[in-house]
Amino acid sequence: MASDNKPSFDPDLVIAHKFPETTYTYSERDAVIYALGVGACQRDAVDDDELKYVYHENGQQFVQVLPTFSAIFSSGSTPIAQLLPGLEYDPRLLLHGQQYIEIYKPLPSSGRIQNKVALAGLHDKGKAAIVELETKSYNESGELLCMNRSTVYLRGAGGFSRSSRPFSYSNYPANQVSAIKILKSQPFAVFEECAQPSQALLYRLSGDYNPLHSDPVVAKVAGFTRPILHGLCTLGFAVRAIIKCICKGDPNKVKSIFGRFLLHVYPGETLITEMWLQDKRVIYQVRVKERNRIVLSGFVDLHGLTSSL
Repeated sequence: MASDNKPSFDPDLVIAHKFPETTYTYSERDAVIYALGVGACQRDAVDDDELKYVYHENGQQFVQVLPTFSAIFSSGSTPIAQLLPGLEYDPRLLLHGQQYIEIYKPLPSSGRIQNKVALAGLHDKGKAAIVELETKSYNESGELLCMNRSTVYLRGAGGFSRSSRPFSYSNYPANQVSAIKILKSQPFAVFEECAQPSQALLYRLSGDYNPLHSDPVVAKVAGFTRPILHGLCTLGFAVRAIIKCICKGDPNKVKSIFGRFLLHVYPGETLITEMWLQDKRVIYQVRVKERNRIVLSGFVDLHGLTSSL
């Protein structure tokens, strides 16, 4: 039951509400900063697979864009507090739970993106609220480029149900993103890379300025010993590893991406991405080497693979 000291929050009104469209404009410079933020060319400044993300390699007219760049198209969109009026939460206690991305066309190196936002799910978990937002992004010609579905946990925001039965709403099939089962066999490929101590400070330049990733005081309030890495940054590391190891450096092989954030990462830790190939799906998990903990798991669906794999 909702506590008396909380403002009135009517989830049915939120579900019926039409959310405002938002615009995200980016330049080639933004795409390059993002690529550097998720570790491109970090180990080798002239990496054969990754130089194209940050430089006009071999005379190419535009840089190529990593598919996970689409996850930031909704950056700067209407905050959750405005999308869900009356739902009180402390932004310092927000945790990113899952991210699902579908890519329909290769992302341009620059553009003006129109985002249409919808509530994909809202769940009262008592001590927390789970909010799922779906963003469909269109180019200037009105073509659908990609779709993102973000799941966030708002600690302390639960208890808004008006009956003894917890409120729960989803507007998409529950089995659309299947459970991830990590195989017991040896990985098809393993890629190890260090997230630099300044990684979060670089990644935040792509639009996520949550002080949890930069301010040690805020991090301690949230229960961490120091600022943590953005979950989407870890996802960017993982997908980039899959493109390099499985797709032979071709980002356009990526069809869809799913990631479940299991544990925080501290900047400076070593990320080990383990990959299992199942037909056109790559099952993966990311392990922090220093703590031997799994921090991220998910899958990447591919359009196709070369016959040599």
